[in-house]
Amino acid sequence: MTNGNLFAALPATRPPAEVFEILVERAGWKVERIVSWGHVTAPGEWFDQTTDEFVALLSGAARLQVEGEPAPRELAPGDWVFLPAHVRHRVEWTDEGIPTVWLAIHAVP
Repeated sequence: MTNGNLFAALPATRPPAEVFEILVERAGWKVERIVSWGHVTAPGEWFDQTTDEFVALLSGAARLQVEGEPAPRELAPGDWVFLPAHVRHRVEWTDEGIPTVWLAIHAVP
């Protein structure tokens, strides 16, 4: 058995890149913590994942653009999104003043 705290060991200052930490991984699924701090998806790039993803914003703030939607989704703590496999999306903005903590669950569809 393993356990932890989703807000433990957050960076004290803005890291050069987003921080991805796999918390639990099993056949067909994984749970990860993502810490963004003013980080965005590079211009012209999209995430196009082979797994379904459930993502919840735990702290901070973000804007998530889903391909085909007219405007980015504004995300605040407690908001979540389910992204089926191959739904292209990108992070347009994250708060530059504090860490934005995401909890992502990836599952094979």
